[in-house]
Amino acid sequence: MSPQGRGIAGGGFVAAGAGRPAAGEPAGPDTFRILHVSTGNVCRSPITERLNRHALAHRLGQVPASGLIVESAGTWGHEGAPMEANAAAVLADFGADATGFTGRELLDEHVIRADLVLTATRDHRAQVISMGHSAGLRTFTLKEFTRLVRAIDPATLPPLDDGVAERARALVRAAAALRGWLLAPSPDADEVHDPYGAPITFFRSIGDEINQALDPVVTALTGVAAPR
Repeated sequence: MSPQGRGIAGGGFVAAGAGRPAAGEPAGPDTFRILHVSTGNVCRSPITERLNRHALAHRLGQVPASGLIVESAGTWGHEGAPMEANAAAVLADFGADATGFTGRELLDEHVIRADLVLTATRDHRAQVISMGHSAGLRTFTLKEFTRLVRAIDPATLPPLDDGVAERARALVRAAAALRGWLLAPSPDADEVHDPYGAPITFFRSIGDEINQALDPVVTALTGVAAPR
């Protein structure tokens, strides 16, 4: 399938500012930082980070100007490593940019700065929460957050005119309030399995899985649905 037909952002739009955000990048009321977490930060979380940026850029234009910062790290991150070649190939399928990526080990400062942490698995979620920093109410698995977001009425969120960051903070609060009421249908439902060492076909299935999970999240954040 062509790149134009696969990504939730549609087309071949490449996110502006595709490099890694600077470690000292300031946060504020008009800034909202999303952190994607997996194990090595060379497969799942890089795919999720770059697909998320790609979709946000397509819906909002210049992502940095919107106040949204999207990054990733790994609980056993391969510091300084490039993403896996198959992960980069998956991003190319979606028209997303894989250039300039380097792996990071998850540090306290990443969790402290993050307004929303989306993990690949429940184990990753537990590890982030165990680091402290009051992370429990803003840390979800990606698929868990997707499930909760689908249950939130967009009309209850602040309009985009109030700023994307304000809308995003309200979305996280609403999702956290629903978590105890809207449970996963099975323990496996909230997991994105690790494709490390697998053939490209499995990487592509994981990429599709991540892409589908991101779609309602990006729509809720931006108030803009993906073109069909």
